[in-house]
Amino acid sequence: MSTLTIYEKPTCTTCRKLHALLTELGVDFRSIDYHTTGISESELRELLRKMRCNPREILRVREPLVEELRLEEAGVFDDELIAQMSANPALLQRPIAVHGDRALLARPIEQVFELIR
Repeated sequence: MSTLTIYEKPTCTTCRKLHALLTELGVDFRSIDYHTTGISESELRELLRKMRCNPREILRVREPLVEELRLEEAGVFDDELIAQMSANPALLQRPIAVHGDRALLARPIEQVFELIR
């Protein structure tokens, strides 16, 4: 059986709440601080495949870089978003939970139960 993996930023309130919930429930999981380790374009594409979503769906629209890089404009395509998210991990929503061949944005944190039931 595969281990639950959480892509997170330790200073993120939602990430900390998810970490506490999983710990309290005794769920074995591995944390990846993608702000420190980085996230490659291929790794991000794999997460998107597992989430069955496009990059715009996990873009942190309130992140100031979105406006600065003009990422909400109509001419910005998926490949550009993925490249920018890889280069600037702050653009990526969090936490992302992965279990086997499925992944989801754990917002609200209880969403993670869809993966661990």
